[in-house]
Amino acid sequence: MNYESLKLEKQICFPLYASSRAVTALYRPLLDEFDITYPQYLVLLVLWETDKIPLKEIGEKLFLDSGTLTPLLKKMESSGLLTRDRSDQDERSLVVSLTTKGKKLQKKAVCIPERLLEESGLTPEKVEGLKRDLDDLLIILEQKLRNSA
Repeated sequence: MNYESLKLEKQICFPLYASSRAVTALYRPLLDEFDITYPQYLVLLVLWETDKIPLKEIGEKLFLDSGTLTPLLKKMESSGLLTRDRSDQDERSLVVSLTTKGKKLQKKAVCIPERLLEESGLTPEKVEGLKRDLDDLLIILEQKLRNSA
């Protein structure tokens, strides 16, 4: 039997996992300045693009289920960054909106992507290429997951 394929260096999952951890670690000190976590930053990115959005849409954009998202949003609500209200159109649906504090944070956080790029040591072109490749991979994997469900 050939166990070559089981070597760690042959796995795509490991560099993805380790890179994700490293990038999140680079974000941590930047986000600490704003007293937010990386998952909270992701939620804010969605809300800064589209305020007053259903919880379900946030989950779809971030690939998170409501069981994961709800405690995160509750914490963000208690820190004054957003509100969660029942939809006027569908009482079963929650709509998430930024507060004034959440909106003001966007102006302060605009420096984060540039600072992360500096911290990474990568060129903007390299980051754009990596992002394109990872987006392609994510689309393929999500389609596989949907088809197998």
